[in-house]
Amino acid sequence: MPVQIRFSDVDQFGHMNNSVYFSLYDLAKTTYINDVLGKNDWKRTAIVVANINANFFAPVYFSDDIVIETSIVHMGHTSFTLLQRAVCDRTGDVRCECRTVMVYFDLQIKEPAVLSDEYKRLISEYEGKSLAELSERK
Repeated sequence: MPVQIRFSDVDQFGHMNNSVYFSLYDLAKTTYINDVLGKNDWKRTAIVVANINANFFAPVYFSDDIVIETSIVHMGHTSFTLLQRAVCDRTGDVRCECRTVMVYFDLQIKEPAVLSDEYKRLISEYEGKSLAELSERK
């Protein structure tokens, strides 16, 4: 997903502030979920962040054209792991990589919920990987 770097995203050193990456990852995450799982009534269930880690490899500058790549690399019983990368569109250089564990959550009982077979099928088809491949630990 291409993203636009705003003037306010750049700090006094001329590069994008590292807190901005997480906003861009959230935007791409939301787009991914809507594209793959469709519009859902999120009043009964939610997908929440359980863990997030980022590795910063090189700075992003205001003049860089950046795309955010998003894929699900692992699927568990109630959770999945997203791999997201901020990539310079011109050079293909990965500037930052982020792994996020997302938990499917029942808002009524305030507990993790089992990912439906339908969601698993949709993710598997979108990623072009079997459920067995997505269930492997990496």
